[in-house]
Formats: sequence, structure tokens, C-alpha cells
Amino acid sequence: MQNDKKNPNEQQINIELSEEIAEGIYSNLAIIGHFNQEFIIDFVKVVPGLPKAKVKSRIILTPQHAKRLLRAMAENVKKYEEMHGEIIEHEIYPNMPMNFGGPTGLA
Repeated sequence: MQNDKKNPNEQQINIELSEEIAEGIYSNLAIIGHFNQEFIIDFVKVVPGLPKAKVKSRIILTPQHAKRLLRAMAENVKKYEEMHGEIIEHEIYPNMPMNFGGPTGLA
């Protein structure tokens, strides 16, 4: 049974969403990297047939927030698929080489 009573010590946060941000930015590719203290997600818009794609937005997260985001995304995908059916993944850009304009690394 879930307790619906709110904790009186809980602080509420008012979140403001400007019109510009509310419009959103389209992305069809996300590139994720991490370091000791942060995760970086670059959202990219790739246009088929064009050799160059731009990073449209970069989000930097703490490891703890990245884990919360992962859990929230998994929950939302599950709810979406329950309502609309399974999301089928298509390989739109198979084996596409990625070049970020800097020196290439060796692994």
C-alpha cells in the first residue's frame, strides 16, 4: 500500500519552462561519454546524405543523476510500450564513422 501523505519537511521546487526551451531541439543521435565525476550526453541531428552533423545540445550530469535518468527513461519506455506497443529499433546509420573534428584516439 502506498502512503499518499506528503512529508511536511519535503521542499517543493517550482520549475519554469521558457517558450524557447519548450520548443525543444530535434535529435536523432545521442553520444554518451563519461569521466570520473560526470557523464556527458551530446544530442546530434544527423541528416542523411550530408557529411556533417552538428551537436545541437550537450548535457552534463553527475553519475548519480545519470543513474536516475537511466531509471526514469527505462520506466517511461516501458509505459510507452504498454500503451503503444513495442518500439522497434531500426539501423538507420549502420557503421557510420564518427569524426568530431579533433585528433583521433587510439584504443
